[in-house]
Amino acid sequence: MEKYRCTVCEYIYDPESGDPENGIDPGTAFEDLPDDWVCPVCNEGKWAFEPLEAN
Repeated sequence: MEKYRCTVCEYIYDPESGDPENGIDPGTAFEDLPDDWVCPVCNEGKWAFEPLEAN
């Protein structure tokens, strides 16, 4: 599963870790996040994220 980066604060959403503090279980793909999920660091919406390019 692909990681996504917030373009506002640089937070990395890692599907393997999820976002348990906000009710997102590990193994949840970015595409499967609820539409109202927000970045846990800066509170921007999913619109602010882009796929993290693999190095």
